[in-house]
Amino acid sequence: MDFEDNIRNWLMDEECLIEKKFDENADFHYIIEFPKENIMDVVKPVGKDCIIIACATQVAQEHVNLMVASSPDVRKNFILDLQFGLNSYLVDFELSINQDLLQQFVVTDTIYEDGLSKNELMKTIKRVFKAKLHCIFLIDKSFGSISVKNPSSNENDMFI
Repeated sequence: MDFEDNIRNWLMDEECLIEKKFDENADFHYIIEFPKENIMDVVKPVGKDCIIIACATQVAQEHVNLMVASSPDVRKNFILDLQFGLNSYLVDFELSINQDLLQQFVVTDTIYEDGLSKNELMKTIKRVFKAKLHCIFLIDKSFGSISVKNPSSNENDMFI
């Protein structure tokens, strides 16, 4: 079995594989659901000896509106808390920030081929998801909760 077969089989074993996507920048790109109703990506970039686990999330407009209504100090402290918190998960991240307003965030982690096992794959998927949860919890704590109309939407699908 090769590298991709192992990953596909492990994802199927854990019942989180949804589909394989065509991606000209990847040797393979899988869309997974972990846990239920959370979409993530497992990508092997062309010419690299690693896979990237990624989760991109668009901040709900209702939360952006709550951020707009908050003070500049609250927004700046939120961004700092978010960065410190994400660093503690030992993941990589990109924050799309416009005028101290978080618009979107992408959490990623990398597993190199020589360290890949089913255990490491699943631990990394969980770590990326928990880092995403940290972002959501901190948004709620800092600006207040909103009711989500369609929690099963796939707006956090990321295309590398």
